[in-house]
Amino acid sequence: MNNKFDKYKNELFNLKSNCNDRRLSSFKKLGQYIFEDNKRYLNLSSNDYLGIAENKDVMDRFMQIADFSLGAASSRLLTGGSYVYSKLECLLAALFNKEKALIFNSGYHANTGIMSALLDKKDVVFCDKLNHASILDGIKLSEAKMFRYKHLDYDHLEELLQQHRDEYETAIIVTESLFSMDGDIADLNRLVDLKRKYNAILVVDEAHAYGVFGEKGLGIAEVQGCIKDIDLIVATFGKAIGSVGAFCTGNDVLINYLINKARPLIFSTAIPEINVAFTYCVITEILPNMKEQRRLLLLNAQRLREKIREYGLETMGESQIVPVILGSNKRAVACSKKMMENGYYLLPIRHPTVAPGAARVRISLRADIPYEEVDAIPELIQKVMLESDFE
Repeated sequence: MNNKFDKYKNELFNLKSNCNDRRLSSFKKLGQYIFEDNKRYLNLSSNDYLGIAENKDVMDRFMQIADFSLGAASSRLLTGGSYVYSKLECLLAALFNKEKALIFNSGYHANTGIMSALLDKKDVVFCDKLNHASILDGIKLSEAKMFRYKHLDYDHLEELLQQHRDEYETAIIVTESLFSMDGDIADLNRLVDLKRKYNAILVVDEAHAYGVFGEKGLGIAEVQGCIKDIDLIVATFGKAIGSVGAFCTGNDVLINYLINKARPLIFSTAIPEINVAFTYCVITEILPNMKEQRRLLLLNAQRLREKIREYGLETMGESQIVPVILGSNKRAVACSKKMMENGYYLLPIRHPTVAPGAARVRISLRADIPYEEVDAIPELIQKVMLESDFE
C-alpha cells in the first residue's frame, strides 16, 4: 500500500521540476522596502499602489484617534458588525451614487460570495477569459452555465450572448476593469451597451483600479463615465487603500439579496472595527489628497513600459501594473533571481496565475517609488535573457 502522502509528495516534486513551486517568505516591510536575510530590496511585488499600507505617518495619524475593537468575535449577522461598518458602507454608497454598499472580508470573499449567491443552475454567466480566480471559483460554486469570452473581445462576447442568452433565466456579464496580470483595461461602456441589449446584470471588479484611477480615485468606471450604468461594482481595500477587506455597491435589491445569500458574509467572522475605521480614515482624509501621486504613478508606469520595449522586451497594459512577458517558468524564475541579486523584490508569475507559456515578472509600481529607482530594470532583464541558457 502506498504511503497516504505520496500523491502530494509527487505533485510537489513535479512542481519543483517545472520551476512552478512556491514558498512563503518571512520579511520585514518598511516603506517601499523589504528586508529579508539582512538585505534590503525595493518592493515591486505588492499591490500597495499608493504606498499607504507601509506609510508610518498615516498609521501614526490614525492611531492618535483610534478607539476601536481589535476583534470581531462573530459574523456581522450576529454581533460582528457595528456603527463603524454602517458608516463606511454609507460613505461608499454616496461616493459611487448607489443605493447601498456591503463590506466583505476580502476580494476573494466578495467575488465568490457574489457569484455563488446571484447565480444558480437556471442562470448563465459571460466571463472574460482573464478574470480573477475568485470570480471563477464563485461561478463554479453557483453551478450556473459559464461562457468565457476571449479577453477584451466584445464581438466574441456578443456572439455568445446572441447564441445563448435566451436559454437561461438570469444572465450576468462579469469583468475586471483593470486586469491584474496584464495591466490592461476593459471597455466598460461597450459592456454597458451589451448588458442593456441582452437584459443582463453587469458586475465589474475594480480591485486594481480603485484608489488609482479617476479624479476621486473611484476607478475605471469613473474615468469612462459609466458608474451609474453598472449594476454591481466590486473593489478591495487591500490594494491602493492600504487596508484590508472589500466591498460591493449597487441597488437595494442586489445588496439585500447578498446579505441574505452570500455565504462568505454569513459564515465568516467579521473584520475588526479598527480595520474598518482605518479604511474610512484613508478614504476620507488621505485618498482625496493624493491626486498628484496618482498622476505620477501612471506617468512613471508609461515611461517604464516604453523603455522595456526599447530593450526589445514584451510588455503590455496601460496602468501601474507593468508585466514583462518571458514565456517559460525557467526564464521567469531566472529573471526574478537576478532582480533579487540587484536589490529588486520582483517575483515570478507562473501558471495557474497566468496561462502556461506566459510566465513573467510583474512590476507593480508604487507612488512612493521614484522613476529613477526602476529605470535600470529593462537593461537588467535584457541582460538575463541574453546571457542565460534556457534550453
